[in-house]
Amino acid sequence: MIFEAIILGLVQGLTEFLPVSSSAHLRIVGEFLPNAADPGAAFTAITQIGTEAAVVVFFWRDIVRIIGSWFRSLFGRIPRNDPDARMGWLIIIGSIPIVVLGLVFQTQIETVFRSLWLIAAMLILFGVLLGIADMIGAKKRKLNEINVGQGAVFGFAQALALIPGVSRSGGTITAGLLMGFERAAAARYAFLLAIPAVFGSGFYQLFKSRGEQGVFSLGETALATGIAFVVALAVIAFFMNYISKRSFMPFVVYRVALGALVMVLLATGVLQPL
Repeated sequence: MIFEAIILGLVQGLTEFLPVSSSAHLRIVGEFLPNAADPGAAFTAITQIGTEAAVVVFFWRDIVRIIGSWFRSLFGRIPRNDPDARMGWLIIIGSIPIVVLGLVFQTQIETVFRSLWLIAAMLILFGVLLGIADMIGAKKRKLNEINVGQGAVFGFAQALALIPGVSRSGGTITAGLLMGFERAAAARYAFLLAIPAVFGSGFYQLFKSRGEQGVFSLGETALATGIAFVVALAVIAFFMNYISKRSFMPFVVYRVALGALVMVLLATGVLQPL
């Protein structure tokens, strides 16, 4: 299964930060590998540790500044309304929905939410929503203009990514665009907001799956995670540069086309829902 782990690691790294849903791609690509199988929610969550580590490396200065300011504000060394200290609180607030809903719907996340029919529908639906948001969004607000209410909206949008096909970055960016934020600002916040949720979910699944025999061994999962980290670094740099100049429309078209293709394959019996 080493070959499959390498391919899925590449897929995870390529798709995690693009608004196309990495979990949907892992689920779909897994069906076409030599040993066809759903890699599972645990494999998906653990490999996301690799891609999220790439976020930490890429935004290291921002993260250190935000954490430092947040701690200093707790002890009154800087004002609590300091922009970086506020960002720390906003990330905490925005992380609450996905933690709560992830625990409440844990069984569904590992079972029915992985139906290819649902995934295909989410690819299409949230692709269309992303396109609409990109067209009508004002794209004027900066990252430092986020308030508590908007932080909560971002958080609930991120929580929708518990359903494969929605896309963590895609859902969060869509919400940001609809609230009038610039493309780059929405994407940057989406990446920062994902850090607690992804690391929490990944390490939880790693702890939970210890001693269990999944589709992939621990070594194969680690290999996929390492590959995802390296690829994701390059993808983040590309994506942040791309959206500063261009629209999300190519991703919208891709999502709708992929969702439609999966539906055709399901309807003709080439793929099975679960």
